Amino acid sequence: MRDRYTITERLDHGGMAEVFRGVAESMEGFKKAVAIKRILPNLTKNQKFVSMFLDEARLSLFLQHANVVQVFDISKTPDNAYFLVMEYVDGCNLKALIERSKQKNKRIDVAASIYIMTECCKALNYAHFLEHPETNEPLGIVHRDISPPNILLSKNGEIKLVDFGLAKANTQIESTDQGVVKGKFSYLSPEAASGLEVDHRADVFAVGIILWEMFTGRRLFYGESDYQTVELVRQARVPSIGALNPEIDPELEQIIRKALARDVADRYQSAADLGDALTQHLFSHRMKVSSRDIATLVRDTQVEQMRKRSAEPKESLIDALISDEMNKMTSLVEAEEAGGSNPGEGATSLDPSTFVDTAGWAGEMGLQQNAQGAHAAPLVKKPTKPPANKPRNTIPNTPTPTTGGEVESLEQMLEPDRTGMHGKKADKPMPWLLIIIVMTVLAATAAVAVVFAMK
Repeated sequence: MRDRYTITERLDHGGMAEVFRGVAESMEGFKKAVAIKRILPNLTKNQKFVSMFLDEARLSLFLQHANVVQVFDISKTPDNAYFLVMEYVDGCNLKALIERSKQKNKRIDVAASIYIMTECCKALNYAHFLEHPETNEPLGIVHRDISPPNILLSKNGEIKLVDFGLAKANTQIESTDQGVVKGKFSYLSPEAASGLEVDHRADVFAVGIILWEMFTGRRLFYGESDYQTVELVRQARVPSIGALNPEIDPELEQIIRKALARDVADRYQSAADLGDALTQHLFSHRMKVSSRDIATLVRDTQVEQMRKRSAEPKESLIDALISDEMNKMTSLVEAEEAGGSNPGEGATSLDPSTFVDTAGWAGEMGLQQNAQGAHAAPLVKKPTKPPANKPRNTIPNTPTPTTGGEVESLEQMLEPDRTGMHGKKADKPMPWLLIIIVMTVLAATAAVAVVFAMK
């Protein structure tokens, strides 16, 4: 029996997707926190992207490792909005951890940096050499987007990689697609930046980039434009780490340089080889580090994130608009397991109670509702300038007809003090009629006063 999902808050968003926190509730009442990643609608218009995304997402269902975020389900709506339901990691990503260290004018401890990337190497080596459970054929999984945002750290000190396969699908996005972020160029390998075929050693190169940046506190390949950044990656010139951080000895720098070799044949030939070299360095230099040390760093970062979040203006929740669309979500995984010809056939739909408004998504859904007629979107007034302390995140103002003939905004329709006890809209006063009544009463009063005066 498929779980029922309730979406509670938006966690993050980027050029390819936005991530929400949710709760999965089974038929027996069991609840579990999940992360729901929604692929942005402008990407799903590209059929090549959709086809590759589905292929890669299905591959990610095979991944079951302590250092990999598990994917539970792949779902879609009738208007081709795609969702991944994944394991929720309560913590932060490596990007936030690095930024927090910079805020405190520090670098992440050398031993902690090595430990984090060693755990990443375990996940990568598992995925790179994973075989199909039935055919025993190599799946050939390559992450292609090893970067700080895709390395998650839990408040218990666990390290997990996320988004296997999405970067490969991203290569199918046309350059003419508007608003698309074409990957994180700073973490490409030289062969990828040159348009050549890549294998698992491209992920080894990305691990080397992240280690270099954690040790130095600087970006390795970062130009003034995307073109300059790609050129820097192609050249793969690596400045000395020791010159920027005296704590890094020549032996450790040599490990990083081998991971960052421009020629793939000169690099570590597997993530396991790189992980072993890093672990050996820890042991040989008696550097003690464990998940407990990582947990301390993560919790400090979480406190700072919560402080920033509390200071930000709250985003509005448009329950009625979102839940109608999300109720149509069906599981592609269950459809395939059931052997249905129509994806999602026979699957139970999602039923979120809350969702965060994003202007683009709400606009698209409003247009779809207008076309359907049965779920007509409420009318909206001409746009008015919002107060200075109110964020501009309401839905686009698109006029549509309603049976009552009134013109209302969505926010006005949802305001409790403007609706009756049963959600019925309160009748508006008629100003001209009131004026006429008042004038009539005043005239009658004056006439009576004149009559009494004459007597």
